[in-house]
Amino acid sequence: MFTADEASRGLGIEILEHGEGTAVLRMTVTASMVNGHGIAHGGYLFLLADTAFACACNSHGPVTVAAGADIDFVAPARRGDVLLARARERTRFGRSGIYDVSVVRGDEVIAEFRGRSRTVRSTQAREAR
Repeated sequence: MFTADEASRGLGIEILEHGEGTAVLRMTVTASMVNGHGIAHGGYLFLLADTAFACACNSHGPVTVAAGADIDFVAPARRGDVLLARARERTRFGRSGIYDVSVVRGDEVIAEFRGRSRTVRSTQAREAR
């Protein structure tokens, strides 16, 4: 899935670790990611966290998409900051799941993200109905 994610890869996001229900990604804040206040635009922080969430929830195999997500911005990030997004599965039930992602700069928390996932039924399953 990440190989085909041109948006995330185009921003320089890299996968450092991935496993069942987990992922760690890295992104460096560039000049084009900084808003008029001189801090990283929240949309880029959300995108980084959302990409880590996507990697974690798709680690089980079936195509899984976001059903919803929330983010809390805790501290500002600035140009040149190297951010890590650490995603972990909290629970899966039926076709749904809940994942938490912490975006950090070193030991400092920048943002906390919670994503809700939904596994998509295969085309074959829909056609059988």
